[in-house]
Amino acid sequence: MNKNHTKLQRIVLISILTGILFVQEQILTPLPNIQLTIFLIVVYSVVFTLTESILMITVHVLLDNILLGSLNLVTFPFMLIGYLIIPITLKTIFRKIRSPRALALLGILYAFIYSWIFIIPNIWLLKIPFSVYLIQDIPFEILLAASSFLTILWLYEPFKKVIDMYIPQTNKKAQKEPIDNEEEI
Repeated sequence: MNKNHTKLQRIVLISILTGILFVQEQILTPLPNIQLTIFLIVVYSVVFTLTESILMITVHVLLDNILLGSLNLVTFPFMLIGYLIIPITLKTIFRKIRSPRALALLGILYAFIYSWIFIIPNIWLLKIPFSVYLIQDIPFEILLAASSFLTILWLYEPFKKVIDMYIPQTNKKAQKEPIDNEEEI
């Protein structure tokens, strides 16, 4: 298989998976903070390069904000930052963490960070005190953390195996799991 064909396959796979990321969030919108977004971003961040993951997240956030009519400087950057923390940390400080259990625990952390990032624009938009917002948001933060934890714990390995079957390996270094003699966390 030539290099251009492999790159094209990779671009098509990234496009399809970005579409899945966007569509699942729209389908699950009626359920407050029950979604697969953090799970999918964790898997994509492990499987793809940092640049590819950032591209997928940026397209997703842009489409989501356009569809929901919230494409503005109040929500867009906070949503983007909240999701970009995942691939940035998984490619740097948490780069050796690949076990579903450890990633699921990180999913809890990512859910709370994402929720807390939104405190800033929501207090400004809703014009309510910080303490009131925080107390009212706790149940939704817990729902997001629980859904992220469970989906990563249960679905990470099978979904990653499916993606790995279809991904052309153009960048072996980006795809490399922890070295066999290193202990996987």
